[in-house]
Amino acid sequence: MPQTKPHHRPHDFTGGLARREAGDFTTDRRVLALIGMALVVGTGGALAAKLLVILIALVTNLAWFGQLSLAATSPADAPRSLWMVATPVIGGLVIGLMARFGSEKIRGHGIPEAIEAILIGGSRMSPKVAILKPLSSAISIGTGGPFGAEGPIIMTGGAIGSLFAQCFHMSAAERKTLLVAGATAGMTAIFGSPIAAVTLAVELLLFEWKPRSFIPVALAACVSACWRPFLFEAGALFPRQFHMDLPWWGIGLCAVVGIIAGLQSGLLTTLLYRIEDAFEALPIHWMWCPAIGGLAVGLGGLIEPRALGVGYDIIDDLLNSRMLPQAVLTILLVKAAIWLVSLSSGTSGGVLAPLLILGGALGWLVGLLLPGDPGFWALLGMAAMMGGTMRAPLTGTFFAVELTGDVSSLLPLLAATISAYAVTVLLLRRSILTEKIARRGQHITREYGIDPFEYSRARDIMIDEVDTLPAGMRVGEASAFFATTEKTHRIYPVVDESGRLKGVVSRGDALRWQQDPALADQSLDERVSDTSVPVAHPEDTIGYVADLMLATDVGRIPVVDPETGRLLGLVARKDLLRLRHTANTLENERKPYLGPRKTGPRGAG
Repeated sequence: MPQTKPHHRPHDFTGGLARREAGDFTTDRRVLALIGMALVVGTGGALAAKLLVILIALVTNLAWFGQLSLAATSPADAPRSLWMVATPVIGGLVIGLMARFGSEKIRGHGIPEAIEAILIGGSRMSPKVAILKPLSSAISIGTGGPFGAEGPIIMTGGAIGSLFAQCFHMSAAERKTLLVAGATAGMTAIFGSPIAAVTLAVELLLFEWKPRSFIPVALAACVSACWRPFLFEAGALFPRQFHMDLPWWGIGLCAVVGIIAGLQSGLLTTLLYRIEDAFEALPIHWMWCPAIGGLAVGLGGLIEPRALGVGYDIIDDLLNSRMLPQAVLTILLVKAAIWLVSLSSGTSGGVLAPLLILGGALGWLVGLLLPGDPGFWALLGMAAMMGGTMRAPLTGTFFAVELTGDVSSLLPLLAATISAYAVTVLLLRRSILTEKIARRGQHITREYGIDPFEYSRARDIMIDEVDTLPAGMRVGEASAFFATTEKTHRIYPVVDESGRLKGVVSRGDALRWQQDPALADQSLDERVSDTSVPVAHPEDTIGYVADLMLATDVGRIPVVDPETGRLLGLVARKDLLRLRHTANTLENERKPYLGPRKTGPRGAG
């Protein structure tokens, strides 16, 4: 009976990894599912914002006026008495108990916790946080805490997006998109600032610039903006038109205001964490610290009651110049003191509204020495303070425009926020948001850049002259070749007479073949034809080559012609490291290309 010739499987040169098509973006149709989910999350974020505002009003009325009402009131309207001191202390004690026996994640102003969940938590938040964060923030702000609602709503909206995503089979990156979509929707609903909310997502939360995440997040903000007229008042939160006719050198004055705001931001950030260190050094459990912070709030309220609570009325008065310099200075000092102490104590509340008040107050005072309306310079101080402190200059710029509806101030705002941003970046290694994360051992980088692995191709780094073994070589000869004392590589590509890749042979293969003498007369072609060899094409990105190495657990990838299969080169791990070195050289090596250059000794060439 004739012997049947063994059937050889065709080569699987992909290594089981799908080759990516060349293009500007990696986004695929999966984004359509994210868009549909973002519409739901955007609605949830808007409704959560409304619920938070209702809770703040309810707690404020109960704590300060003893009435069950949802009407908008302020602690500043309450009579000065010992109750003004006791109320923030009681609120701080309740928050400490909630954090101790509920969830410690409700402490702080929310944005660092959202960043931490994105970077190290797989964008997973618990239902407990979604419930306790808005409740604790409402208690904190309602009992006089000098905070805003934006940080808590970012955390709450993010929790809604995360919980919704966890109901489906989704990757961590997709969960991150919906988490940020919920946070963006919440901020849009509170302030009516969809563009600033989206730029905040890009500058602070997404840690990427991809259509896969940007499109759903932007649509969630749009959905929330559509809901806002039904939940809150329509239009700008603080409508104001300045129409400042600055001379050409007026932009320099805007930059000066930005520099002053940047110095103010650096001082407040430094003081905040110095006071936090002092709280951590106290010989008591951290649960009691919010009550101590509440005591500072109450004492500050006796000095200046308007410093208590969110303080949107102060922002409006600053923009419209309805305050006296002495009152502005008092609010600046008292608000800064009670905000620093209470936030350092670990209570729950946002930073955005206090930053607007502090930056606006200083900008207003500086504006008394500058031409034009002090309210205009207050607006620049607000935007610069926000952009510099949060390291988000675009967010600060667009946020101020959307708060007032004054598009004519766009250029002065940009000059101020960029100046403040430059000052804080040069003065401080970390922002008020990332310092807290760094103290927990998680150091992050907020600089975006194109990955050199994604714009470099295999042909750029591959070795052109590759040592190969002929497909007709016998197994015995190959074993003897690897056994020689001469220096040999760990693997060799096997090619036929036309240079087509047939497979690869490693030193380990040769050692296994030596154990079976019956294989000695077989050709390498017969031995390697049943193996799957991962290969790259010259136009494949280095990122794809690196993924191929990880997926197949190999350290060398042959590069072949996609049409003929002919071997063109080889990429090894050290070539990837060399590309990293090249990228660092482009970043750090400085030399002139115009004008006289330094040369070596004469004749050196």
